[in-house]
Amino acid sequence: MEAKAILKNVPTSPQKMRLVVDLVRGKSVNYSLAVLKFQSKVGAAYLHKLLLSATSNWQQANPESRIEEADLYIKTVFVDGGRMLKRMRPAPQGRGYRVRKRSNHITLVVDSKVKAVVENNISEN
Repeated sequence: MEAKAILKNVPTSPQKMRLVVDLVRGKSVNYSLAVLKFQSKVGAAYLHKLLLSATSNWQQANPESRIEEADLYIKTVFVDGGRMLKRMRPAPQGRGYRVRKRSNHITLVVDSKVKAVVENNISEN
């Protein structure tokens, strides 16, 4: 059983957030939480909170299972571009330079390795 969490309009550029996301893609939840907690990039705090939310969503969908025994991992995580605030900055000779303040949307899916192994054994028999 998988659980999903979405965070919209994070005020960092998608390119910077993808650098953080690439650190934890496909890794276990415990490892990812430890990496994100001590990561110095701004996007790591947002992703850490989103991962806790996805884990909580998984727990609520599976009340009979324990998180410690489920061996959760990040199945899918991707970053899409969000809205862009457009501003003008004064430039020499009466011109104006564009300033584009980017944002992004993060989608994170966690799944249990234990459940996947059990389903594969049933389908082989």
